[in-house]
Amino acid sequence: MLYLDFDGVLHPENVWRYPGSGPYVPSAPGHQVFEHAALLERCLVPYPGLRIVLSTNWMRVFRSVRKVARRLPPGLRERVVGATFHRRMDPGWVRSVPRGVQVWGDVCRRRPDAWLALDDDEAAWPAVCRSHLVCTDPVLGLSAPVVLTELHARLAAMHGAGEG
Repeated sequence: MLYLDFDGVLHPENVWRYPGSGPYVPSAPGHQVFEHAALLERCLVPYPGLRIVLSTNWMRVFRSVRKVARRLPPGLRERVVGATFHRRMDPGWVRSVPRGVQVWGDVCRRRPDAWLALDDDEAAWPAVCRSHLVCTDPVLGLSAPVVLTELHARLAAMHGAGEG
């Protein structure tokens, strides 16, 4: 299982949403929304059984897994099985709880054999989760060479632990 944040992972963290024109990256010239989605898609090709749970704040805005997932390329979209936030949850509670706690709660509910989280914010992750976190660069996201190297190694190790 891969818990996937968008901002700071698939594109720079500072994404704004302008009504009528969609999301954009105002503070990182030369960058665009979802610029690293194809890179993640390629990283996951050797692991066809790996599934994605969305752990992004985009869920609070769009409140639908389908609406958020359709922004991803098909190879990622078809892997999405849910999100750490859903309509029945109180958005105020979700805003008040650190991302790592949200992910841990979802891990406890789903009980995956193995899991990994991609996120640019490592603050307040529970100690039990820190070894499952690949922390990305807030601007370069997944494309930072050190992050990409770590992701490949962690995916391979996770696959060796029985997760495809």
